[in-house]
Amino acid sequence: QLQFVESGGGLVQPGGSLRLSCASSGFTLDYFAVGWFRQAPGKEREGISCITGSGGRTNYAASVEGRFTISKDNAKNTVYLQMNGLKPDDTALYYCSPVRTLHDDCIYGLARSNAYWGQGTQVTVST
Repeated sequence: QLQFVESGGGLVQPGGSLRLSCASSGFTLDYFAVGWFRQAPGKEREGISCITGSGGRTNYAASVEGRFTISKDNAKNTVYLQMNGLKPDDTALYYCSPVRTLHDDCIYGLARSNAYWGQGTQVTVST
């Protein structure tokens, strides 16, 4: 069964940090680029970051660049998202999923399929 399980969300104050994990089963992450997405209440799901299969290339949306860092451990089949300097606007349900690639680079925001969305992990940034 091909699936991703997200974890690590929670309630944090503005300026705080969280590290999200995305554990995959059925996928060998060496061969897949993976992205993080988020969906805030009343808004569409948006891609915010991605990492290539080798881990050599990463990309970020402008809204998170410089604050969030994506990484992966292929041996553990897990992708991480370190989130620092969190803001109330980062409040959302966070998901991970395989993303499309172009010329050995990953395209955040362009999921390979809608078949792999998990339950997500909730991040709430509030005082």
